Amino acid sequence: MSAGAGCITRLAPEDIEPVRAILELSGLSVDLDAELARAIALPWVLRAPGQSTPMAFLLAWSVVDELHLLDMATHPQHRRQGHSRTLLSALVALAQSERKRLILLEVRTSNTAAIALYQSAGFETTGVRRGYYSDTGEDALEMRITLDPNTGAIVREAP
Repeated sequence: MSAGAGCITRLAPEDIEPVRAILELSGLSVDLDAELARAIALPWVLRAPGQSTPMAFLLAWSVVDELHLLDMATHPQHRRQGHSRTLLSALVALAQSERKRLILLEVRTSNTAAIALYQSAGFETTGVRRGYYSDTGEDALEMRITLDPNTGAIVREAP
């Protein structure tokens, strides 16, 4: 799929090493081989137009009428250029086109940049998972977008 800031494609075997580098530089660990084999996995990469090396990565799972955003990372040399927003927008568009009901995620409470990005995309905080991250014991915010499965429109939850 084409995006304003580049081209989004499914992770391919030749992308694994560059994406592992992005993940390592971002402090994330994902079993990319397992995700390539998982039927529910949506492992996406974003490349600059005409470039072969991925700049950013997104992993979501499509489960029945929900999408679960698991990981998203951009290479440090390409951060603050809208690549995560591009990937996130493509995920929301997929959810809308497939008439999903929810997009769910967890995010570290200290990751204020990601929280702001998710809020700007329409995510709402629905709860806190205490001690969610085993590496630090940090809490996670539970966030979601609720969609009308008939129209794909984002439905705001009552406060």
